[in-house]
Amino acid sequence: MDMSSREIRMPLNEVVAVLQDLNEFVVSLDRLGSRQASGTADEYTVGKFIADWDVARRLAHARRVISVALAAQLSEEDNAEIDTLCDQGRFYGTDSPVSTSPDRSS
Repeated sequence: MDMSSREIRMPLNEVVAVLQDLNEFVVSLDRLGSRQASGTADEYTVGKFIADWDVARRLAHARRVISVALAAQLSEEDNAEIDTLCDQGRFYGTDSPVSTSPDRSS
């Protein structure tokens, strides 16, 4: 499937809510990383942020918003291909990444 020119429509309010959550996480994690580098934060601080800010649930919601839009607008075959691509990601807790693709975190 050629994804470079495909477009998916999503309700603006859902996109904005996802972007707000992602922005909070990116800025906060960057600040936590800076604090760790300077020695004023440790793993406990990061874990507390993840728990207190309900990061896992909020990220799962963001993934769901996007998945619903994809499911509604693409074929089953296209969605299956996207699922396969997502399964090739890097997951914490595995001995080695499932995929050898380059880091896409930036």
